[in-house]
Amino acid sequence: MAIWWPLLVLGFAFALCKFLLMLIPPNVPSIDVDASDVMDDRNQTKKDSYIYIPPRGRTVQSDKVQCYEPATMKYLGFFSALTPIEVKDRVAHVRKAQKVWAKSSFKQRRQFLRVLLKYIIEHQELICEISSRDTGKTMVDASLGEIMTTCEKITWLLAEGERWLKPEYRCSGRSMLHKKSKVEFHPLGVIGAIVSWNYPFHNLFNPMLAAVFSGNGAVIKVSEHASWSGLFYFRIIQAALAAVEAPENLVDVITGFAETGEALVSSVDKIIFVGSPGVGKMIMRNAADTLIPVTLELGGKDAFIVCDDVDVSHVAQVAVRAVLQSSGQNCAGAERFYVHRGIYSSFVAEVVKIVKSVSAGPPLAGKYDMGAICLLEHAEKLQNLVDDAVDKGAEIAGRGSFGNLRGDAVDQFFPPTVIVNVNHSMRLMQEETFGPIMPIMKVESDGEAIKLANDCRYGLGCAVFSGSQRRAKEIASQLHCGIAAINDFAATYMCQSLPFGGVKDSGFGRFAGMEGLRACCLVKAVVEDRWWPYIKTMIPKPIQYPVAENGFDFQQSLVEALYGLNVWDRLRALVDVLKILSEYNTPPSNGRRSD
Repeated sequence: MAIWWPLLVLGFAFALCKFLLMLIPPNVPSIDVDASDVMDDRNQTKKDSYIYIPPRGRTVQSDKVQCYEPATMKYLGFFSALTPIEVKDRVAHVRKAQKVWAKSSFKQRRQFLRVLLKYIIEHQELICEISSRDTGKTMVDASLGEIMTTCEKITWLLAEGERWLKPEYRCSGRSMLHKKSKVEFHPLGVIGAIVSWNYPFHNLFNPMLAAVFSGNGAVIKVSEHASWSGLFYFRIIQAALAAVEAPENLVDVITGFAETGEALVSSVDKIIFVGSPGVGKMIMRNAADTLIPVTLELGGKDAFIVCDDVDVSHVAQVAVRAVLQSSGQNCAGAERFYVHRGIYSSFVAEVVKIVKSVSAGPPLAGKYDMGAICLLEHAEKLQNLVDDAVDKGAEIAGRGSFGNLRGDAVDQFFPPTVIVNVNHSMRLMQEETFGPIMPIMKVESDGEAIKLANDCRYGLGCAVFSGSQRRAKEIASQLHCGIAAINDFAATYMCQSLPFGGVKDSGFGRFAGMEGLRACCLVKAVVEDRWWPYIKTMIPKPIQYPVAENGFDFQQSLVEALYGLNVWDRLRALVDVLKILSEYNTPPSNGRRSD
């Protein structure tokens, strides 16, 4: 006891000191970001605002990216569509800054993250309002999808980022016991990202955070449908970089159309793309010219499976949230529902009751549960999918309502819709919807649900609900997708320690987690002597040039001594190895060394 008592006291004192240090707030500078120009005239109920009337049909690319509020069609302004020459020039500036940043300490990189985190927490309403105006989502949806996910990523990087970027020592194997083996993670250079419009804040910050923390520069092309918000969010990044004295131009945000994106792909050291399968294939073809690594997140059509032993009212609430989150703008949207026969009727009734209570309208003009659809003419596509399903035997079980819409923006809204009696012959069950439509299909068994869920060109995520966690895990394990949530939906993305990505037409590669962080690195294998300079690699005499006659006999014995399955065979082979070596160490009787 006399020995352990001082150790217990020291351990308690250490824990107490560590706890007290945690109470001391870190010294994190505040940054000032000018938002006066983006917050002018933000009232969505005003009648005298300038209304933008975009051209219908195929988007005509020009030298300007026009921006407007999808919920009101209020004009927000325009930005230049960069030419290929301008893109290459911007990347060159980032590359120059990255060479300096690559030598930065993890302490400096963590401080950059803390500055960002502090600003985000203190300006949540501003960030969400900017996102809401540019994409049509509600403030609550913006908080869930923009703020929480980004804060979670920052805190994970602060806690674990350095750990996963430090050299990782590996086993050297039997033949290299005298060596140390490790993997080093070096910056790739300039990471390019082409991101979608559905979460303009998080989609910009997500690749930027991983790139910068791993020592890279970053150039992000924001969507032409969310450029107004993206360029404001860029101001936050610039201010935070300046606050930690990072090199100027380490991160850049560019605007434009396809030509701008193509130029970015050909100029960077890695490309991350979030968008459609068609454009993703074009990205791959362009990336092949320079043989750079590619990460593709190409959307999904997630299956939502409900077993017959669930709490129906609870799961119905989760299901509706999974569909209506940001007006169906969620990047891993639940778009196919498979419900067991035993609870099918009660589940549909509960879902319809919830959906009928949902109202859609301009998110900043009143208390609405759902905002606008960001993409022009997308409501028409959604209606075509519904019409196709109804023509093939489906029925509309219930719809939500609209609030007070301006006539200029009525085409930007689509009522939340529940459809039953659906099957896989309908486009609604095969094509990515990206809208507030909830098709519910009746299934007879777990096996049928699994078969139907896998009958899809996409493979991003899934959600499985059951009163038995074991049953839900068994079902999820048989679904061919990249992410799975058990008795929840999209919870995997809030766990930023986990990789995010899919299979099939949902793309390949991962971001988030240590897999996504290391994907921004040059992964280098390194081997060095363990006890240098005392033990060095020496080429055994029998296989030195010129190779001896018994050189192959030596190799055979060496292989069996190292890798033989039977310990006695390995010992016998080791004796043979030593015998052969001894022949070269024993001087010949005539005084000359033998061959």
